[in-house]
Amino acid sequence: MAEDIAARKTDPNTLSNIEDVRTTNIDVDIAVDFSSHTFDGTAKLDLLILKDGVSHVVLDTRDITVNKVQDGDGSDLTFTVGEPVKAFGSPLDIQFKTPLNKDATTVVSVQYKTSPKASALQWLEPEQTAGKKHPYLFSQCQAIHCRSMIPCQDAPSVKATYHAKVTVPRELVALMSALRVGEEPVSGDKTKWTYKFHQKVPIPSYLIAIVVGALESRVIGPRSRVWSEKETVDAAAYEFVDTEQFIATAEELCGPYVWGEYDLLILPPSFPYGGMENPCLTFVTPTIVAGDRSLVNVAAHEIAHSWTGNLVTNHTWEHFWLNEGHTVFVERKILGRMHGEKTRQFEAFGGWHTLQDTIAAFGDTNPHTHLVPSLQGIDPDDAFSSVPYEKGSALLFYLEILVGGPEVFEPFLRSYVDNFKYKSLTTAEWKDYLFSYFKDKVAEGVFDKVDWKAWFHTPGMPPLKPEIDTTLSDACTTLSKRWREAKATELDQFNADDLKDFTTGQKIEFLSQFLLQDPLSLDTLKAMDKCYSLNSSKNSEIRFRWYRMCIRGGMEEVIPMALDFVTEQGRMKFVRPIYRDLYAFDKAREQAVERFKQNRNQMNIICSNMVAKDLKVSE
Repeated sequence: MAEDIAARKTDPNTLSNIEDVRTTNIDVDIAVDFSSHTFDGTAKLDLLILKDGVSHVVLDTRDITVNKVQDGDGSDLTFTVGEPVKAFGSPLDIQFKTPLNKDATTVVSVQYKTSPKASALQWLEPEQTAGKKHPYLFSQCQAIHCRSMIPCQDAPSVKATYHAKVTVPRELVALMSALRVGEEPVSGDKTKWTYKFHQKVPIPSYLIAIVVGALESRVIGPRSRVWSEKETVDAAAYEFVDTEQFIATAEELCGPYVWGEYDLLILPPSFPYGGMENPCLTFVTPTIVAGDRSLVNVAAHEIAHSWTGNLVTNHTWEHFWLNEGHTVFVERKILGRMHGEKTRQFEAFGGWHTLQDTIAAFGDTNPHTHLVPSLQGIDPDDAFSSVPYEKGSALLFYLEILVGGPEVFEPFLRSYVDNFKYKSLTTAEWKDYLFSYFKDKVAEGVFDKVDWKAWFHTPGMPPLKPEIDTTLSDACTTLSKRWREAKATELDQFNADDLKDFTTGQKIEFLSQFLLQDPLSLDTLKAMDKCYSLNSSKNSEIRFRWYRMCIRGGMEEVIPMALDFVTEQGRMKFVRPIYRDLYAFDKAREQAVERFKQNRNQMNIICSNMVAKDLKVSE
């Protein structure tokens, strides 16, 4: 059973017949309607037949109205839309005129309309934006939400190029996860403007992305711009000044950057993730714009995805660690090359603590904590956590040490990317390639000590902790231990100078360590705030950890601050744990549920659905 999952290529999260037919290109023509919160669209799919006697193609859809389907000659095709299947939407079954044989090509063109409740799209009213004058729209298709925006084969193993035309109100700008190739007024309608795009590199559907808003850009490098509303674009440009160095360092590790442009988009606060690696246009949360460039490692992560994830992709969401574990590993390699190896080790140390905290929240027997989980009948969003990121990265960190260090393992990493670029793969295929590349190490028995079953198919923490240098974390550990061991009469020994030599990352790690221990007393928490002014911090990562410490310690005066924090931004990394902590605190539970109900319609649907489950709130 376990080995079957590592090797399993069938995709449990698509309704499409991807074993029979593959999409090779998508042409989309979309009219964005802010008044109805819908797209009127046409999606023309170029299809390749994979076996003989194929009579139909099944596309994934969710909450989409299909008006007409035609072939490449403009002839109508017979189609049916099936009943919804759990979180997976409804199959759109399109019959070909005649059965087709292997290697044949054909075209289907679907005229459709999206629903106002399309899970891929969030529509913001002007008051939800920085400028307060114009509406805003953005998409989030990972993992299986593209099917609510475009009828498609919504599976990560299906990679296609795309062309797009997007028509929007004239005063707004449209961008996509593709190169910008033109724009023009709409003939006969002075209120509309059409933008054109081309993504020349084949990508899975989850990387198709769109944003429409009152956007401006600033040049931040030879192949990069940062986009945002004019009220925030200059601050964003300051924050991401090191983008080109990140890209160049990643190229040293992984090979040439094939996507042409690398732009960043700073989204409104409701964006549910830290970043999303949409090709040519990374989407980023505003919570990392700290003003001091202290949180921009998220950009390093998303840049690393240009190779691990976007170029080399997990075959199904059960193998998600191939995307995220490798990307965290490369992200930290980038930071290590730019800021020193001790920085990479420090980030790995913090990542281990993040993994411990996540597994404590899930429970160490929860099957979602497998590195390669079974997602049969399960929405991938329900299994999302730091496990594929941090357990996957820890495995690679361990293997690097095992084979002889970076000078031995980094060439493998580059070879792996080169071998699987433009493709998708399973965990079993990754392991086969590892063994093929390191066949001399296999012969020496180097990998015999790796407990692959424990790493891939056992819940909870990994079977061992890699050896991590603690030089930069020792000061954090020492100070946190002093606080934990201090008696009530000894709290005056601490002062602001304790942190004066700490980097922002060390302050974050210092606070993180308390989340892995029993809660501090109220007196201790109050003394800590008096020393370090934590209640007044503007840094989102510090606020997140501090509020959690206080909620767990029963500090009632922090409840309003924590509620404001989960209302003013929608990053799931922050929102879900704090809501869960508030729910577990009897004096905060009712307030948390009430605030969520008040704010739910302002939240991204992916985030709101997950928080509703956390708070046991029904639809």
